[in-house]
Amino acid sequence: MTREHGEGAVQALVLYDGRVLLVRPDDGWELPSGTPQPAESAEATAARVVYELTGYLVDGTETLGAHDNARADEAPAVVCQLLSEEPSDGARLAPERLRWAAIADTSGTPLPRSVRTYLQGHTPV
Repeated sequence: MTREHGEGAVQALVLYDGRVLLVRPDDGWELPSGTPQPAESAEATAARVVYELTGYLVDGTETLGAHDNARADEAPAVVCQLLSEEPSDGARLAPERLRWAAIADTSGTPLPRSVRTYLQGHTPV
């Protein structure tokens, strides 16, 4: 698996308790992302990438697309439901490279337009 933002990459939007799961693979915080395997759907890619990078089990439930104000050059983003509250062992990223950020605290994070639009409709409970 490669973590890429280029053509063919998929980003995973994991929401839990009014927070967004972010990863720090290099210099800055971002959504977990990766390239699909042959014949793998965007939803399956998002779930696999989140598990491989973070150890959290998720289920990709909704792909955000052009109807959500996505730009043509943006990687697709998939909304994911968290299935495990604790990550399993063996994640590629160390715990200090994972962060649950409040939606309001993601303003400086590079997120696709479709994700920003989606998050505007979600108020933490």
